[in-house]
Amino acid sequence: MFVIGTAGHVDHGKSSLIHALTGINPDRLREERERGLTIELGFAWLTLPSGREVSIVDVPGHVRFVRHMLAGIGAVDLALLVVAADEGIMPQTREHLEILDLLEVTHGIVALTKCDLVEGDWVDLMEDEVRDALAATSLASAPVVRVSSATGAGLDELRAALDAALESAPEPSDIGRPRLGIDRVFTMPGFGTVVTGTLLDGRLRSGDTLEATPEGPSARIRGLQTHRHSVEEALPGTRVAVNLAGVAIEDLRRGQVLAPPGRMAAARSLDARVRVLSHRPLRHNLRVALHLGTAEVQARVRVMGRASEVPAGEEGWCQLVLTEPLAAVPGDLFVLRVSDETVAGGRVVEVNAPRHRRTDPSVSERMAQRAAGTPESRLLAALERMEPCVATSIVAEVELEAAEVTETLQSLVGQGAVHRLDAETGDPLYVSAAGLERTRAAALRALDAYHHEHPLRFAMPREELRSRLRLPPREFAALLHALAPGIASSGDGVAEAGWQPAPPPAQQRAIDAATEALRAAGMQSPRLDVDAEVIAHLEGAGVALDLGDGVMVEVAAFQQARRAVVERLPDGASMTLAEARDLLGTNRRVAQAFLETLDRQGVTRRQGEGRVLGREGQRLAETPD
Repeated sequence: MFVIGTAGHVDHGKSSLIHALTGINPDRLREERERGLTIELGFAWLTLPSGREVSIVDVPGHVRFVRHMLAGIGAVDLALLVVAADEGIMPQTREHLEILDLLEVTHGIVALTKCDLVEGDWVDLMEDEVRDALAATSLASAPVVRVSSATGAGLDELRAALDAALESAPEPSDIGRPRLGIDRVFTMPGFGTVVTGTLLDGRLRSGDTLEATPEGPSARIRGLQTHRHSVEEALPGTRVAVNLAGVAIEDLRRGQVLAPPGRMAAARSLDARVRVLSHRPLRHNLRVALHLGTAEVQARVRVMGRASEVPAGEEGWCQLVLTEPLAAVPGDLFVLRVSDETVAGGRVVEVNAPRHRRTDPSVSERMAQRAAGTPESRLLAALERMEPCVATSIVAEVELEAAEVTETLQSLVGQGAVHRLDAETGDPLYVSAAGLERTRAAALRALDAYHHEHPLRFAMPREELRSRLRLPPREFAALLHALAPGIASSGDGVAEAGWQPAPPPAQQRAIDAATEALRAAGMQSPRLDVDAEVIAHLEGAGVALDLGDGVMVEVAAFQQARRAVVERLPDGASMTLAEARDLLGTNRRVAQAFLETLDRQGVTRRQGEGRVLGREGQRLAETPD
C-alpha cells in the first residue's frame, strides 16, 4: 500500500479535490469546514483503477501551517501537487515544491484544478508556468493533469495518472524494524487512546508491545485499523490507527515514534549532509526549527570545516545540536526552517555522534564514510554510540548478520579503525580508534585537573577517574590498559605518565618533618599536625599507611609488625587483640586498627575471639625475607 500526500498553496482546492476523488471530506475540524481552510492534517483513502489501495494525507497550504504540512509530507510515496488554474504558481506552491525536493520525493502528479473557471488558452499558459517551476526540482518529470472538482472533469484521468506513477514507485521497505511517527493522538469512546501515523520499515501486530520515543511510555497494541477496517497485522507503507492499552493521551504527543522497545534512539545531536536553498546561506551557530518525520524541535547548526557557513545553493556537512530529543535513524530526511522560511534540508548520517572539533578535516571525511552506508561505516556508527561493548551488542544495534559483524570487526581491527580489548572476565570489548582517542583525551583532561587541584598527590584514585569517565568497572579496567603510554597506573591510582609532585619549599619541610616523626614513632602512630595534602603525599610516596580510625604509621614499621605477627602464628595458632597489642608494644586503638588492616589484606582472619593466618598470611609465612 502507498501513501499520497497533497501539496500546494492555500485555497487552491486540495481538500475539494480529495473529496471529489474519494468521497471523504479530509477537513475533520469544524473550524476547517466553516472557514474552508485546512488547518490540521486530513486523511482519506482511495482504490485506484488497478485495484491498488492508497492512503491520502491532505496538508494545509497556508503559510502559518507549513509546520503541519511537514508533519504529514515526510513519509509519502507520491506527491499530488495542486495548482489552481485561475492563480497559477503562488508563494506556498514554491515553498511546498522546495520541501518536496529537499525530502527527495521523486514521484508526483500535478493536478491543475479549477479548470472550469478559466479559458483553455489561460490553462495552457498556467501549465507552461507549472512546468517551468518543476524543472529544477525532483518532480521535473511529473505529468500535469487538468481537473475540476466542481464538474468532475479530469478526475478519471487523474486516477489513471496516479496509478501509472505508482507502478514505478518502489514498494515500501520491510526491514523488520517497524516505526510509526505519531501525527494524531485522541480518545475513542469504548476504545481508549488511539494514535495514527504512517507505518515504516516493518509490520505491527495486535498484542505487540511498543515504546514511544522520546520520553514516552510503553504500551500494548489492543487493536489496529487501516482505512477504518480492523486488521490483525498492519503492513509497512500504510496509514494506521493504533489502539493502545494502559496509556493516557497526556503521555503521548505528535512527533513521538512508536517502535518495539529499545529499537529507536532518542537523538540529541544529528550528523548530516545538508543542502541549502538559494535564498540565504546557512550560518554556523544559526538557530533553526528542525522538522523530521512528524516531529519539530529547535536546533543549532554547527557547520563542519573552516568556513563559517554553507553558501546558498550548496551542500555541506553539519552537526545539528537539538534543544530536546527526537526519534531518528541514519538515512532519515529532514527540513530546516527559520521563522516562516524554509532554508535547507538534508539526510541524517549519524545519530548522537560525539561533539566534533569542526575545523578538523578528518571530521568531514568520517561523515562521508558514514554516508556511504557500507558495512564498515554502519558498524562504526553503531559502535561509537555504545562503545566500549561486546560484539553481541553491536549485532543487536546494527542491521547486519552476526557472521558479517564478526568479519567486519576483524577487518576494522586489522585496519586499526577498531581496537579489541581483552577484559578480565567475559567476552572481549571493542572500541573505535576515534573513541579510544576521545577517552584518552577525556582522561588526560581529568588527570590534568586533578594534578592541578592536588599538586602533592602522586595519582588520582582509579574509582574517581572511572566515575568522571562514566564507565562501568569492567569496561574501565579494559580501557585503562589501552590508554598507555600517556596514562599509567600507580598503585590504586592513575596518573599522567611521568607525573611527579614538586612540593614548594614550605610543604617539603612539612613532608620531611612528618616523615621523621613517623620513623621515630614506629607503631605508636604519632599525631601529625599537617594538612590532608601532605598526608596524601606521604601515602603516595610509600612512606605512610593510613590504618583507619586516625591511625597513621610508617610503611616500614607496618611491614615489620606484619612479619612479626605472621611468625607468631604457625598453622592453627591464634592471636588475641591483647596479645597483638603486647607484641607491637602499642596501645589498644592502634592494635585494633592494625589487625583490621591485616584482615582486609587477607593476612589474618577472625576466628572466635582471636585471629588466625589467612591465605595471604600463609603465603607470607612461606616466603623468606
